[in-house]
Amino acid sequence: MKGYVQVYTGNGKGKTTAAIGLAIRAAGAGMKVLFAQFVKGRKYSEIRALERFDELITLRQYGRECFIANRPTGEDIEAARAGLEAVREDMKSGTYQLVILDEACIAVYYGLFSADELLMAIRERNPECEVVATGRYAPTKLVEAADLVTEMKEVKHYYARGVAGRCGVES
Repeated sequence: MKGYVQVYTGNGKGKTTAAIGLAIRAAGAGMKVLFAQFVKGRKYSEIRALERFDELITLRQYGRECFIANRPTGEDIEAARAGLEAVREDMKSGTYQLVILDEACIAVYYGLFSADELLMAIRERNPECEVVATGRYAPTKLVEAADLVTEMKEVKHYYARGVAGRCGVES
């Protein structure tokens, strides 16, 4: 089966959640999935949930304990670049039918690696490997190269009323 490139972007909630849904659907069909998370390094509820599918879904995080708030540190850059290199090899290998690059767009936005480096890794993949890149601020080059782009648009969010992120819903 030919693999396509999907992008889930926008300022609305649900990009990672949609990618997780696809990972579970793929696992249900017996596909091997790599869920590679950039920028994030904490064990969020989504990670704990996906660990339950460890026979078919491989999880890797290429971020530190804290999400980048201002400028990335050298450690942030090293973690993301090492992650992109590892994922590049995984996408070429034919081991995985679905590779999710969660928060790859944010990694590009913060300059952890370039849009060109991300695109090169995607272009070098096994032709049967489906790739999903998520995150706000998807680079124009990635949007143009993708086969499917979904924009999550925030219409209304309770964060604006001061509601903090809740375990199991936002984290």
